[in-house]
Amino acid sequence: MSNGTAAAIVVGVDGSPQSVEALRWAARTAEALGAGIKAVGAWEYPPEYAGYVPLGSDNFDEITRKQVDKAVHEAFGDDVPAGLSTSVVFGHPAKVLVHESEDATMLVVGRRGHGGFRGLLLGSVSAACVAHASCPVLVIHEDPDAGQGAQDRRA
Repeated sequence: MSNGTAAAIVVGVDGSPQSVEALRWAARTAEALGAGIKAVGAWEYPPEYAGYVPLGSDNFDEITRKQVDKAVHEAFGDDVPAGLSTSVVFGHPAKVLVHESEDATMLVVGRRGHGGFRGLLLGSVSAACVAHASCPVLVIHEDPDAGQGAQDRRA
């Protein structure tokens, strides 16, 4: 963390249940550390777009913004923690989050494995964050009680 920079917990948000749970963990941790929360969504053009669609003519930024906003709402409802900010950044998610970690107190990401044996593994973004972040990284699994409301979990 840079000198003079306020404490912040960066959360990678992609709209998955794990990223919603990551927001909840960040809120609990931020309160204990007196830190703010920065929810970050990242996007890049799919490889198949190269040469076929003029760059700048899509709405990936808007879609990502809606995913971040929806995840924040799913995590907190109308009770959004003070000090929470959101941003949407163009770039590969792992690179964006590693860059954001340079001024962070902590980086929180969801694990994106898929059931069975593969469910025990980290996804490529979370693995890259663990390997390259400039701060501690907390990797969150999906909440087993995902059907409960945010208010029920905090009680």
